[in-house]
Amino acid sequence: MINFNGNITPSDTFFLNHTNRGLRYGDALFEAIRVVNGKIFFWEDHYLRLMASMRILRMEIPMDFTMEFLEEQILKTIAANTSNTGLARVRLIVFRNDGGFYLPEKKSISYIIETTVLETPFFVLEEKEYEVELFKDYYINADMLSNLKTNNKILNVIGSVYAQENGYHNCLLLNNAKQVVEALNGNLFMIKGNMVKTPSLKDGCLNGIIRKKLIEIVKKLDDYTFEEASISPFELQKADELFVTNAIMGIQPITKYRKKEYTNTVAKDLMGKLNVAARLG
Repeated sequence: MINFNGNITPSDTFFLNHTNRGLRYGDALFEAIRVVNGKIFFWEDHYLRLMASMRILRMEIPMDFTMEFLEEQILKTIAANTSNTGLARVRLIVFRNDGGFYLPEKKSISYIIETTVLETPFFVLEEKEYEVELFKDYYINADMLSNLKTNNKILNVIGSVYAQENGYHNCLLLNNAKQVVEALNGNLFMIKGNMVKTPSLKDGCLNGIIRKKLIEIVKKLDDYTFEEASISPFELQKADELFVTNAIMGIQPITKYRKKEYTNTVAKDLMGKLNVAARLG
């Protein structure tokens, strides 16, 4: 079952057509959200990011699109799915309504909420082989639109195909200045000694929720120093650790890039602190 504009609908219902602007132009945003036993992890951060992104894309925000309303709709959708175990991965999609070509006829929006079952209640650090490589066929633009979680993910799709064809678990994306920006499915963090470093939003990386939470956590710790700055491909092979973050998996350590192999000590430490923040947040 899915939620389309507040109505619970069977997931095989045909309720969109060829005029959908998300399909035609990628005129849509989405949030991937973790929900455990009725608690939406970092819900305020997700909501505020969605509202800010809708304003940037000049979408009309409905008067009833409050944090409380959308929370209610998310939980209603989870409850409507009989496979619900209390652990849900939620995808909330907002798209501009039909009409017009590049120029929309209207700015009003619709939304869809869909859910799938999660395996674990909290973030679990997977200590498995996880090799990455640079994806250099195409580049991310270093601008504000790249910070948004829009439906325009063709670069991520092509990069994922490349990774599969070449036996990698993930790829790292570059911007036009050849700086490392992020992974295919999340933000990138680099550890060197006690320095925790991640690319700046000015480099074009996604304004990720877990990225934001980890920055907040690290800045409060005496054990680490933090830097938000460009990362060159050359730096990757001098790092002690690399890991990828997103709102569903939390932290995924990278074990190998080319001939360099990495540890995961800091990733383990931060994963524990992230789970604490998720319970309290």
